[in-house]
Amino acid sequence: MLAAKQREFCMPNPEEIGLRKVPLNYESVAPDEVLRRAEAFSDLMRRRRSVRMFSGVAVPNAAIRACIQAAGSSPSGANQQPWHFAVVASPEKKALIRQEAEIEERAFYSERASGAWLDALAPIGTDADKGFLEDASHLIAIFQVRHSQSATGERVKHYYPMESVGIATGVLITACHQAGLVTLTHTPSPMRFLNKILGRPSQERPFLLRSEEHTSELQSPDHLV
Repeated sequence: MLAAKQREFCMPNPEEIGLRKVPLNYESVAPDEVLRRAEAFSDLMRRRRSVRMFSGVAVPNAAIRACIQAAGSSPSGANQQPWHFAVVASPEKKALIRQEAEIEERAFYSERASGAWLDALAPIGTDADKGFLEDASHLIAIFQVRHSQSATGERVKHYYPMESVGIATGVLITACHQAGLVTLTHTPSPMRFLNKILGRPSQERPFLLRSEEHTSELQSPDHLV
């Protein structure tokens, strides 16, 4: 029987395994205040748009760091936090990233993309020119860490890394928007050139590239949500 083949599993006793507990920093909120906060946050996030025109005004490094710290608070499979956020502010490295990204983008638009895919992109008006990668104050390359090493050098598998990194990326986007920054997600494929430019190991797979800045746009197409 199937049941007989299943491995028995019992939740361990936290005291027996030495599970560390920390105080929960939580304050109960009245129902009316819950609704007020939820509606205010919903209104804030409904104003978020993807933006491709940046103002050239530098964003403080500390602000970017704080947004990444917020992303790092995200839940993850087995609490392994399988992500790495690489911040790029150097004009030279941003130029290199743009150069490599545009090579992949030209191949995408001329060879790889299906007609249906190009039709879906047409209303947005995107093309292989990715000047925003140099215009933005900061780029954040997000890597999915598929495995790590233990203190004894053994390979440690990470569980649900893609889902975990996706959640953390959503928190990062939200944190940047709440801070008053505009952002753009860029996903050239393949993205392995990011490992080389940013010196990241092979077990880290590029997940996506974010551009973070203030905006010079006064209008944005209403479908860029």
